[in-house]
Amino acid sequence: MKIKVLTTFPEMFTSFLSSSIIKRAISKNLVEIKLINLRDYTKDKHHRTDTPPIGGGAGLIMKCQPIYDALIANSNKDTLRIITSPRGKTYNQKIAQDIVNKYNDIIILCGHYEGLDERIYKYFDLELSIGDYILTGGETASFVIIDSLSRLVDGVINKDSIVEETFSKNLVEYPQYTEPYEFNGDKVPDILYCGNHEAIKKYNLKKSLEYTLKYRPDLLKDYKFTTLENKLLEELKNQKMTSWEEEAIKKGKKFIKKD
Repeated sequence: MKIKVLTTFPEMFTSFLSSSIIKRAISKNLVEIKLINLRDYTKDKHHRTDTPPIGGGAGLIMKCQPIYDALIANSNKDTLRIITSPRGKTYNQKIAQDIVNKYNDIIILCGHYEGLDERIYKYFDLELSIGDYILTGGETASFVIIDSLSRLVDGVINKDSIVEETFSKNLVEYPQYTEPYEFNGDKVPDILYCGNHEAIKKYNLKKSLEYTLKYRPDLLKDYKFTTLENKLLEELKNQKMTSWEEEAIKKGKKFIKKD
């Protein structure tokens, strides 16, 4: 996947692109990131990409010319052209997956200052917002988009990890634990030691449903529950350990670590 970024502050990307999963994705040639400095395309003798708004108003507005010329020079008919914008669609996992499924060439414009000349928007395909709050510029928002897209590219991370991650099914991820078995009086659920992978998988799904109801019930608004999920929801209402959980724990007691 090729991702190009139109920005007036390319230096902001130095640490982001040289760390963690993004660095590995680039080193494996699975993701290519190209930073395009809008100042290289401006015709302003002072290399400015912004100007006060016509009619007055606070702050500065990014000009059309450098954005348009940079866009045309670095994209084609197959490129998805994205603007980070507070008026855009709220970015989520479904949008990320749709982009990765449909496009291999992406260009992202990082908005800055008080906004963009309105006439530039028609040259882009998609406006995306990462939330209803104020950022200094679109560079930070582009980090989020680049990170989420990169991890969905084949080979960047283990496919099983992607399937189980929060929002992959529009559910919050189930709780996970590490050793020791007991920490400050809190114990790891015994069923996770039972050795019955099907029972553990079922338990994790149940906890995922529980946590989604508790922390992000909005995710379930249009969610289509499976037969199993509906059954697990009924079990959650009773707030009691079920026979299948008890049986799994009983058979797996020898695996439970007490140290």
